[in-house]
Amino acid sequence: MTITIVGAGLGGLTLARVLQVRGIDATVLDLDASPSARAQGGMLDIHADSGQVALRAAGLYDEFRTLIQTGGQETRVYDRHAVLKMADPDDDGGGDRPEVERGRLRDLLLGSLREGTVRWGAKVTAARALGDGRHELTLADGSSFTTDVLIGADGAWSRVRPLLSDARPGYTGISFVELDLHDADAKHPDSADLLGGGMTFALGDGRGMLSHREPDGSLHVYVALRVPETWTDTVDFTDRAAAKTEMLSHFDGWSDRLRALVTEAEGELVPRRIHALPVGHSWARVPGVTLLGDAAHLMSPFAGEGANLAMLDGAELALALARHPGDTERALAEYETELFPRSKESANSAAQSLLTCFAEDAPRGLLEQFGA
Repeated sequence: MTITIVGAGLGGLTLARVLQVRGIDATVLDLDASPSARAQGGMLDIHADSGQVALRAAGLYDEFRTLIQTGGQETRVYDRHAVLKMADPDDDGGGDRPEVERGRLRDLLLGSLREGTVRWGAKVTAARALGDGRHELTLADGSSFTTDVLIGADGAWSRVRPLLSDARPGYTGISFVELDLHDADAKHPDSADLLGGGMTFALGDGRGMLSHREPDGSLHVYVALRVPETWTDTVDFTDRAAAKTEMLSHFDGWSDRLRALVTEAEGELVPRRIHALPVGHSWARVPGVTLLGDAAHLMSPFAGEGANLAMLDGAELALALARHPGDTERALAEYETELFPRSKESANSAAQSLLTCFAEDAPRGLLEQFGA
């Protein structure tokens, strides 16, 4: 039986690893030319009841513990005047949601796989059903091949999802611009003091500045705006001065300490529209194919569940396939029975948290949420 996983993100790699630990081979296809073709994003908090469960199933929990950034679970909440409204103190890395750098976690998973498991530069451009649960994949180089089991772990704009569902991600109304302040303690001491060693929320008037401290001492900031979907197309983010002026025009009346996160930013400004699939996205059982991670349940990042759920999906799917080696359909149905309610709950939480964070009276709702 051939198993093909489309996408070498955290979910797809976890699936491949847990399968290999149980003696089952799979091939992972990824469109990137190499593991280092692009940056892998910032910090992740890995939850005890999801991401850590997956890492234990993968036999990588102890190695994961060596990657934890001590202090990363510290949380601060400010209003738009930079008045501190809540602060959880520094942590020693022993909490139930320790922080790790996404790229280092991905490297851990990649390094655990047998050589040749991931085919780099293999961009899937089309997938079609052949009957009896088999599928044909076509790659960008014109080649094609068939597989007995197909798993779409290929993110928000999945090429595999149309085999199962007509759903497409919709714009949530929020766009981010990501920026960095490097060597913050030395070059940006006031910002470093303001934001601390973990995650910070500064919210108000339906907008915000979110940030976290990177292992290299830099501050990674997400400028979050409630703007039309086309807004990012109207700003030339390569003209850094003009783009900063445009961003700051949305923060009139905000504290100069918070506005300085934009004015002092260094390097590239990266715009990102935040999309989500409908809460409760599901599909009827289709032989030989399923989805995991963002391909199955893309949600906004405001529940902190995306990466954790993708990894748990991968582990749960692998375990189901291992339990039923001669009955793929039973394994996929069993996996999806657990997948749908789990992802619905998290997607609903993410959608509600987005509304809370970007309400006009924020951060009131967030403070109540943390208090609860």
